[in-house]
Amino acid sequence: MRTQKERMLNGEPYDAADSELVAERERARALTNRYNRSGADEHERRRELLDDLLGSLGDGCEIEPPFRCDYGYNVHLGANVYANVDCVVLDVCRVEIGRDCLIGPGVHVYTATHPVDPAMRREGLESGRPVTIGENVWIGGRAVINPGVTIGDDAVVGSGAVVTSDVPDGVVVRGNPARIARDAD
Repeated sequence: MRTQKERMLNGEPYDAADSELVAERERARALTNRYNRSGADEHERRRELLDDLLGSLGDGCEIEPPFRCDYGYNVHLGANVYANVDCVVLDVCRVEIGRDCLIGPGVHVYTATHPVDPAMRREGLESGRPVTIGENVWIGGRAVINPGVTIGDDAVVGSGAVVTSDVPDGVVVRGNPARIARDAD
């Protein structure tokens, strides 16, 4: 029988109140709290905290505090990713962000989801779907990336967009729900 963590990582319904998962979220909260209180000149300390928190962290990455996540170990950043202030990543499943991405202030990335059926929601089960963001993507401020979405290389997500479906390579999307506005030149 699978543990609740194994179920979570496989995108199956799981109980988020499981003691192992609660402890892992508390660990992530403690690390993000330390990170968010670090000084702007504490580059080495910030890198160490992110190395402890995240699944992988490429060279030249910078995340402006405050930053929030559920577990951290499901977040994987390529080289030279920049995330501005107030970024939130609900990482019950893998979040892969390719190299050279720019993430605007207040961007939220969600892998966590809940059942549509109210009876199932009352049972307290959750599930998740991974998010993949390609290389050289720019996500504008206050955009929301929903569970299961893949954003292609060289794409641009406009400020305030709510991305509910996959975004092809090299396009600009905007709106709620996000729709292709034009090719990114």
